[in-house]
Formats: sequence, structure tokens, C-alpha cells
Amino acid sequence: MSPKAFLFDFDGTLMDTEAVWTRAIVDMVVSRGGRASFRQVLPNVIGRNWLDIDRWLHANFPCLGESSAMQDAIELRKHYNRRVNGDPRSMRINSSLDFYKKASEIAPCAIVTGSPREDVAALITMCGLADRTAFVLGAGEYDHGKPSPDGYLKAADILGVYPEDCVVVEDSAVGVQAGVNAGMRVIALNRHSDFPQAFSGQTWLVNDLAEFDFAKEFGQ
Repeated sequence: MSPKAFLFDFDGTLMDTEAVWTRAIVDMVVSRGGRASFRQVLPNVIGRNWLDIDRWLHANFPCLGESSAMQDAIELRKHYNRRVNGDPRSMRINSSLDFYKKASEIAPCAIVTGSPREDVAALITMCGLADRTAFVLGAGEYDHGKPSPDGYLKAADILGVYPEDCVVVEDSAVGVQAGVNAGMRVIALNRHSDFPQAFSGQTWLVNDLAEFDFAKEFGQ
């Protein structure tokens, strides 16, 4: 059955940003006098909502003090920008962007992300997806982060479609679980060779979205 909507994760699915954000977090912790490692932080970044990540950081790195999630996000963005030298275009996952464009010809597309909406809105413009995106739901715009289904259920409600008529595209175990918990069909994108994901309940599993056969699955 052809989907009535496609709901996409962003970081790690459309742009390969999670490793860079992780390194930026390590930089921020170190800049405040703490110690952190990439391997320690990465599992708590992949697929997670920024508010949940920030709570985890404060629980595990007392050096961060009493700063708010918004204050931390502003500082973190500076470390992130230094890491990408102000040019994130090299992190685009071209096969995923091609998939998104093809999906947008079948049904409305929206992005449900754990990142701040303003950040993602700027990047989807850079990726050429702005006019193909119905809306972006970012951190703080739905009640609970993934693996809760809240974000995906809110997106379906905004679009006026039933959850079972939606296809979710995700690269993390918690994101896949969010889509499954929402009662949606899910494409699990297995991209993290350095951090294998324990996917469960997905409808499809691919290593690259270029592998997905639209004609076979959706008759398109």
C-alpha cells in the first residue's frame, strides 16, 4: 500500500552529523574542565533528543555546572561550527537525499528530529529539501524523545493521516523503536558500522537508502 506520509529522522539519516556533534560535545566538556571520550558519548547521542542528551551530560559531567539546555546548545553550536569549518555540505548523505526527493513525489514528507528545529531548518534548505518538507518537529516540540512515539504521532496528527499509513525512516535503534511504538512501518537504515544498532520491529532493513525498491514496495 502506498504511504500517505513519510516521516524522517535527520541526524545520521539525511546528514552524517552525529559523529561531529559527539566530538563537539567532548570539546565542550573539556572546555569546562572535564574529561570525556567519543566512545563514551556517542551511544548517548545517536537518535536522542537534545533535551535528553543535555540531561545525561549534566548527570555525568558535574563540570557543566548549572547551565540550561538552551545555554549549552548555544555553546555547543560554536564547537560544532569549528568542527565543520562553517561548511556542513560534506556531511550530506546523497543517497538519503535522493530517497527523500523521490518519497516527496509520492506523499508529504516531514522531519521529526531531536535537534533544535532552527538548526535543521537551515540545513534542509542547504540540502535542497525545503520546498519538499511539510514541516520540521524539533527538540522541545513534542512531549517525550525517542523511543517514545510522541514525535511521530504528533507529525501524523498534523498531517491528518493514520499512523499505519506512515513510513518512518530512521538510523538509530531508539528511532526505529519510536516508529514501531507509533504503529508505523519503519525503514531501518543500518549505517553505524562503528556503533552497531540492535534494531527491532522494523519493516525493512537497508544499509543504504539507494537499496530501497520503491516500485516493489509501493508500486511507484
